[in-house]
Formats: sequence, structure tokens, C-alpha cells
Amino acid sequence: MAILAAAAVPHPPLIIPEVGRGEEKKIQSTIDAYHTIAKRVKELRPDTLIVTSPHSVMYADYFHISPGVGAFGNFADFRAPQVEIGVSYDTEFVASLAERCEWQGIPAGTLGERTALLDHATMIPMYFMQRHALNCSIVRIGLSGLPARDHYKLGQVIAKVAEKLARRVVLIASGDLSHKLLEEGPYGFAKEGPIFDRRTVEAFKSADFLSLLQMDANVAEKAAECGLRSFWIMAGALDCREVESELLSYEGPFGVGYGTAWFLVKGSSPGRNFGDQYRQRQKAFLVARKAREDAFVRLARLSLETYVRDHRQISRFPEDSPRELISMQAGAFVSIKKDGQLRGCIGTIMPTRPSLAEEIVQNAISAGCNDPRFPSVEESELEDLVYSVDVLSSPEKILSAEELDPKRYGVIVESKGRRGLLLPDLAGVDTVEQQIEIARKKGNIGPREEVELWRFEVARHT
Repeated sequence: MAILAAAAVPHPPLIIPEVGRGEEKKIQSTIDAYHTIAKRVKELRPDTLIVTSPHSVMYADYFHISPGVGAFGNFADFRAPQVEIGVSYDTEFVASLAERCEWQGIPAGTLGERTALLDHATMIPMYFMQRHALNCSIVRIGLSGLPARDHYKLGQVIAKVAEKLARRVVLIASGDLSHKLLEEGPYGFAKEGPIFDRRTVEAFKSADFLSLLQMDANVAEKAAECGLRSFWIMAGALDCREVESELLSYEGPFGVGYGTAWFLVKGSSPGRNFGDQYRQRQKAFLVARKAREDAFVRLARLSLETYVRDHRQISRFPEDSPRELISMQAGAFVSIKKDGQLRGCIGTIMPTRPSLAEEIVQNAISAGCNDPRFPSVEESELEDLVYSVDVLSSPEKILSAEELDPKRYGVIVESKGRRGLLLPDLAGVDTVEQQIEIARKKGNIGPREEVELWRFEVARHT
């Protein structure tokens, strides 16, 4: 057998009556949808449920699959310790999944368990399943900080293992939508919150998993969602399957989006190879962007690629380099991204080299190979990298934060020889307060320490 169906479900603790104490009635549509899903799952008679959870063990570069024969949890963290959930794990499926992931180069397995206790994003769907007397074994999988394509690949492997073991499998993708729908909500409001939820709900309605893979990373981050990676795995598990999709409910009365959707597999559909389509579109995007790069960015790319491939620094600059690159001096930051995520960023506040070109060359190599937050860039990654170069004006000392504008000015904070810098116009940094707070942290400067402030402008090259 293989994947029979999948469901996208939220996990608000107050949906449990002993936790909600009446408040759960405000999300009755979600409760009704959960019961519908549980009934449908039971009718399919699955051997195994795969539960993907954003609140299980999560690593930046590894998918954790829960080990052991089973696990237990309760809602003590939500003032309801009397509500207990226990599950048994499909140990054969877990072992086969870990083995196949290793074979296919997917960083996943049972290592690194921090706690064996079940998390609430797993317990809530299991609460409803067990209410409907569904007691099959499960496989619990945590998410990761890896990009969309890796989550999708994991979903594909899950489907292959189900086929190999002749398991009847239903996948439960646990995850809330935006946590920033209402100003009075626990996480406040961001305009990206409703945008993210609207796009996700539309994707659920039509089973358009390509749009989930292509979700704008900035929108997802500002929306403060926790389900997108679960949905990527679900999409991979349904790769090349024809599905009948149904949005059962969507609501967000508490400022968090709860979307519930059902996807019943109806057969095969080679045209729904969204993972391949996504990779092709990403490749086309990178080729087009590279063709548009200006001389500053081309120099940064050439510098790092030469260093990584040939283990040497470039000895001469391209003949078409503009005069200002060779003749002027300035501080410059080189930023590198991969799959929409930062891959390295190193720069200089003031010029340290005879020319701006040399500044960019050195900082590009440092951003790719010497940023302590990341491993050195490998040759296999070079084609996937996106560069930007920020050329800094001379810093100007200011008397107060009122002279700052996070969209226009970068900021330097200094205290007792420690210094932190933040570039302007960064995604997720919308206020002066945020800007200064982040710069303080980068300079290891406490929130109450007196600081001196400088501002600067940048010319951004992409």
C-alpha cells in the first residue's frame, strides 16, 4: 500500500475541553473539522499514522524521528495534567525510514532525542483520533531549519517506505497558520499574517502544493507561522498523486490561524510532481538573477567561486569593472543567501583595503568561508547562492535614536570598546527599537548599558 490520505490540522491546546474550559466553543468549526477527519481516518483503516510536528525535537539541519517503542504525554503545561495521551511507535517503519533517508542523503534519524515526552502538536490530533477509537501505531517526525526541497524529499521517502512495507498510511501534518492576526492577540498583528493565511488556505482548497513550496520566506517569517514545514512534508508524501482536497475549516478568533484540510488520494498523477517543478523554477530564478547582477555583485561571486573552486584569491579584476570600484575606498558588507535564508554575511565599517574592489573580494571570501555562524560554503552550493553587496557611507555620530530610520539608516552602537552594527532595510526589522536591540546583541552590549550611536547609509547592489 502507500499513502491513503493526509490532513493538515492545527494544534491549539484550548481545543481540549479541560484546557479551554469553555473557550474551545469559540473554535467549534475547528472541533467539528477534527471530528470529521478522525472519522475519515478510521474508515480508511490505516496501519500507521505519520505525524509531523513543529513542537517535537527540532534541529537546524536534521529531521528527528522519535525512537523507542512508544511515548506518553499530558497537558500539565496547560493546567490539565489529567488529560493523558499514549502512543505506540511503528518501530519497523522508523528503522526503514531512517535507513532510506541515510541512503538518499537526507539528514534524518533517531539520534539526538532531548525528551521522549509527547508534545502538544502531536497529542492534540491523537486526542481526536483516540476519541474515535483509532489506536494504530504512529511515526512522529520533527521539522528542521532545512529548505523546502528537503522537507519535500522527506515526504517522498515516507511514501516510498509505506510502499516497501505495504503499510496503509495516513499523514497528519500538524501546524498552526499565522500567529499574528489580531492586535489584541497574544503575539500582536502583522500585515503578513492574513496574507500568509489567505495564500495557505487557497493552496489547501485546490491542493496547489507548488504555491506552498514557493511561499515568500519574508511573509512566512513575519506571519510567525509554525505549520509550513509540516505542509511541505505532506506535499512530498503526496508527490505525483491525484488528490481530492477539501478545506474543512478556517478560523482565527484568538489571533492565531487554524486551518483544517483533508486530502484523499484518488490515484496517480505524474503532472503533480511539484518537487521537480519547484526545483526547475528555482533554477530559472537563479539563472535570471545572476544575469541581472551588477559589477559589484559579480565581483563578489567571482571572488568566492574562485576561492572555493581553486583555493586562491583572484589576481586581477574584470576588465569591465567600473571606475569607482578601483578608485574609491569604502566599507562594504557582502551578504550571501541560499534558499531564502542567510548563508553568510561579513563586512567592514570603514575601508581597510586600498580599493573598494579589494574590500569586496576579501569580504566575499570571509562571508562564504569565515562567518562563524555557518560552515564554509562547499563547491556544490555555489550555483544556489544569491549575493548582495552593501557599500557604506562614512558613519555619522548622532545624539539620539530619534535620528534613526531603520529603512534608510544602518546603526552602530558602541559601549566600552564593544560595537554592534546592523544594516538598514532588513526583513523583519521595522522599528528603531528592534534595530538597536539587535545591534546591542551583536555587540554583546546589555540592554541597560549606555551606548553611543552612529548612523550610516548604504548603496545596495544586487
